[in-house]
Amino acid sequence: MPINIPKHKKLILFDGVCNLCNSSVLYVIKRDKKNLFMFAALQSETGKHIIEKHNINTTKVDSIILYNPEKGIDYKSTAALKIASKLGFPTNILAVFLIVPNFIRNWVYDFIAKNRYKWYGKKEACMIPTPELRNRFLE
Repeated sequence: MPINIPKHKKLILFDGVCNLCNSSVLYVIKRDKKNLFMFAALQSETGKHIIEKHNINTTKVDSIILYNPEKGIDYKSTAALKIASKLGFPTNILAVFLIVPNFIRNWVYDFIAKNRYKWYGKKEACMIPTPELRNRFLE
């Protein structure tokens, strides 16, 4: 299954049933002035394909993956901070936390990810983008 992502774009895979993740996608869309990001749910065929192709353990990574066709995969806090770095001021300032060791950043990230359904809720099905946003989503 080929993944059709234009060369200058990156793909954000997110948990399509998580309210926090869906809100985060809408946050990114609103601030992605350069139109760098495309989106797909982890539960989609594209998401499943990338997970399988890159042998990602979904018991350890189940909330966000940043896929760059040229550079590969980033996940957890690294993915979130690299996404933030492309969103413009003041969100891009968060990239400074990339200097914090990965195990510390991911400890915080994992704590939030583990509690995201309890704190923010869960949908029955993946988000369906509006017609205006449809071109930003794969599937």
